[in-house]
Amino acid sequence: MRKSNDYRRLISFVRPHRGMFVSSVFLMLSSSVLDKVASIGLIIPFVSILIAGRRIEMPAEVNLPGFVSSFVQAVFSYLNSLEPLRLLNLLVVSMLVAFLLKGISSFFHSYLMNKLSLRVVTDIKNIIYRKLLRLSLDFYSKSRAGQLVSRITYDAGIVQNAVAEGLRDLIFESVELIVLFFAITSIILVFGIPGYLIFIMLVILPAVAYPVVRLGKKLRSISTSAQKKMGDVNSILYETFSGIRIVKAFDMASYEEEKFRKENEGFFRIMLKSAKRMMAISPISEYVAVVAGMIVIFIGVKLVITGELNPGAFIAFVGCLLQLIKPFKRLSKVHGINQQALAAATRIFELLDKEPTVKDEKNAVRLEGFKDKIVFKDVRFKYDNHEVLKNIDLNVLMGDVIAIVGKSGVGKTTLVNLIPRFYDVTGGCIYIDGHKIKDISLSSLRNQIGIVAQETVLFNDTVKANISYGKINATSEEIEKAARIANADGFIEKLPQKYLTLVGDRGFRLSGGEKQRLAIARAVLKNSPILILDEATSQLDSESERLVQEAFDHLIEGRTVFIIAHRLSTVKHASRIIVLDEGRIAETGTHQELIEKGGLYAKLCNLQFQS
Repeated sequence: MRKSNDYRRLISFVRPHRGMFVSSVFLMLSSSVLDKVASIGLIIPFVSILIAGRRIEMPAEVNLPGFVSSFVQAVFSYLNSLEPLRLLNLLVVSMLVAFLLKGISSFFHSYLMNKLSLRVVTDIKNIIYRKLLRLSLDFYSKSRAGQLVSRITYDAGIVQNAVAEGLRDLIFESVELIVLFFAITSIILVFGIPGYLIFIMLVILPAVAYPVVRLGKKLRSISTSAQKKMGDVNSILYETFSGIRIVKAFDMASYEEEKFRKENEGFFRIMLKSAKRMMAISPISEYVAVVAGMIVIFIGVKLVITGELNPGAFIAFVGCLLQLIKPFKRLSKVHGINQQALAAATRIFELLDKEPTVKDEKNAVRLEGFKDKIVFKDVRFKYDNHEVLKNIDLNVLMGDVIAIVGKSGVGKTTLVNLIPRFYDVTGGCIYIDGHKIKDISLSSLRNQIGIVAQETVLFNDTVKANISYGKINATSEEIEKAARIANADGFIEKLPQKYLTLVGDRGFRLSGGEKQRLAIARAVLKNSPILILDEATSQLDSESERLVQEAFDHLIEGRTVFIIAHRLSTVKHASRIIVLDEGRIAETGTHQELIEKGGLYAKLCNLQFQS
């Protein structure tokens, strides 16, 4: 049931483009009919009258409806009455016209189906990407980037093949079969060909279905393995390129090369299995069809020799039977293609069916600015079964500068990540201006928050685009002002194209401190009333840190700021310092108060300043 549902959902992507699809099907039908008229219908008078010198007549025992019988007799009489040379001219011209029209129809139906497949796969990629952007951070914490990239590239590519080739052949070859069976039935009825000949074909040909279905099931299983393996290959590529500095620093190129070679070799073996089974489908189906055809030809030729069968009609009949081989071959291959596509579709739909764990409530309110305070009331949070934060109670007034300190792993970053709802609390509640943050729309909530994270993220774009990422319509003057506040204008002016210089993938062309200052400028430009600075000066040298700290002193005026820092010298002037220990607030106060208290904060300061 799941398989049929997935296929229906896959085909549903065609629905928005049904006009293109219907036009293509019409052209397929036209192409098939014209092909049969040219290659089969016109061959009967050509062989019977011009080569064998026999008249074309309906056997006396044939009983057709009156109007059909009259029409057929009129056509036969006209053809029999023509001079041989005139008949030859008529047949040649008719064939040329029929094949010309058939070629035009064939071109346009192939073009439309390929356009349709490209349109569908483009839609699917857009939908997957949109879905990925809307899933919550907990999803990404459990997923490998390479696997996700594989969904958009490899899986979507298989779906494209299923539409471009699979769906096209499924429809076209089905139309071919219908036209051929109609042609065969017409020849049998008009010329009185013994029905047992077609019965032989109908009995023998279905024998091909069993091995095709068996191979198809195996192909789906192999395709699923191939897609997973491709995700592993993509993950290695992504991790290697993003961490190329570490690879080179530790001289691990040979290690990474061998790891990639093993995964790539595994992908090769899986794809070879798939190719072997795909290639086996065609000769098996072809051989069964040929066996059936040879039996019919053997019996039919004996009837022609004894004069019981019109030679032109028999050749047309055999031509129809031989043409059945191609549709059966193609349809058996389509079965394999569709099995591969279904494996890809299952993975795609598993992703599309995921719901973000953090999302807007039905009646979410819009937060128009930040005016009063942020309240943490008995806030608790856990990752899976590991409790990270416990019973956090905290009131933060507008304009407060809150420093959050503590040992590594105590939940400092987790605490501030709850404010923009990167994760939802698992207990208690957070309020902003009296509103539960779960009742505030995510867009309006995050518009009030600027973030400079410990891990600097820059995009492979210009310096200008990276600074203005949170404010796309910012003017050049605003961007340059933000850069000056973040002490970034000095090095930007020295870049080859200044603000239009490409920074490279993940800011590869910049130093750590330069990247951090661009991230700070981005937060400055956004000009949000709430700022989260997570190790914001961690990658700056002493001089740059001093200058940026001065800029922060101006920036934080009138704003609410959460600062996370291991370097305690940067948080001395915070209006309040929160000390976390084992997921709880252990101490709170100013720098001087906590030093005088002689508790955990004082110990952290002593350890840091002595080292």
